[in-house]
Amino acid sequence: MDVKEAVKEIKSGKFKPVYVLYGKDRYRMEQFIGALTNAMFQNDEREMGVMKYDTSETPLEEAVIEAESPPFFLERKLVLVRDASVMAAGGKENAKLEHRPESLLRYIEFPLETSVIVFAVYADKLDERRKLVKTLKDRKALIAFPELDTPELMRWIMRRASEQHRQLTEGAAELLLSRVGVNMGQLAQEVDKLCLHAGNGGVIEKETAAMLTAATVEEDVFALVDAIAELRISKAIELYRQLLVRREEPIKIAALIARQLRIMLQIKELEQHHYSPQQMAGQLGLHPYAVKLAADKSRKFKTATLGRLLSSLADLDYGMKTGAIDKTFGLEMYLLSLSADKGA
Repeated sequence: MDVKEAVKEIKSGKFKPVYVLYGKDRYRMEQFIGALTNAMFQNDEREMGVMKYDTSETPLEEAVIEAESPPFFLERKLVLVRDASVMAAGGKENAKLEHRPESLLRYIEFPLETSVIVFAVYADKLDERRKLVKTLKDRKALIAFPELDTPELMRWIMRRASEQHRQLTEGAAELLLSRVGVNMGQLAQEVDKLCLHAGNGGVIEKETAAMLTAATVEEDVFALVDAIAELRISKAIELYRQLLVRREEPIKIAALIARQLRIMLQIKELEQHHYSPQQMAGQLGLHPYAVKLAADKSRKFKTATLGRLLSSLADLDYGMKTGAIDKTFGLEMYLLSLSADKGA
């Protein structure tokens, strides 16, 4: 079932007896649960009307028994079940618990009209080999919440500001993505903060977003890698010293540089096999936006250069960790040495 279709349905007062929400995007899943809760209850009814269970702690049949029981003093009851074992692909049953999926299968045939069960499954996929999952799929009870891709995230960020009667520019939205990442909960907080600063009818430019949001270590490391690629060694050292002023550990900085170089090397190899950005994201376990950023940077390097940089960083890391090389000056000397290596 499509998310928009499901939201439209519940806002009209129509509820399915069972919903199964799954995917990486926990923020939108929580938003859906919030919309369902608002549609079912008044503010003062939520405490009595919402029952919560977790299949890692409670057998599935107890949640079903709850759904089979009529609500007290209210018209409806919402049973929220957090699940990591009954329906998730690759989910492992808790050795201490024995779940009985057949109890839910029986309930689905004759559900109580006053009850709604919602399963929140924080997994990419459901195990469609299981009869329970197949049955719920046939009844259009499954709702997928995959992570939004970069264009969708950009539109969502700008739309959230628009809903608050502010205009957030595309440049500001892109800066937020680079600094905050793709976590929609954190993005929502930053957008709301910027909207509060801008005031009703205000415009949020990239410069404003840069001033009011903190640069991350990863962002500065990205800039450092750019400087390395363009052999702007003085700029690389300036960025490195700024990180030191912020009390970032040289070993951590070296590890982040190595991680970024490793991702870039992997992307270059996958591109040779004609992988799409989405396929690369799945293969590397990264969000497509992170793959896009790394792919853009990788074009500035030759494959052999990335391998050489990674190898020398590994030697530096060993030297710093064993005490053979001073941590602070070791990484700075590494950056200075790149100016002599025109192949970099």
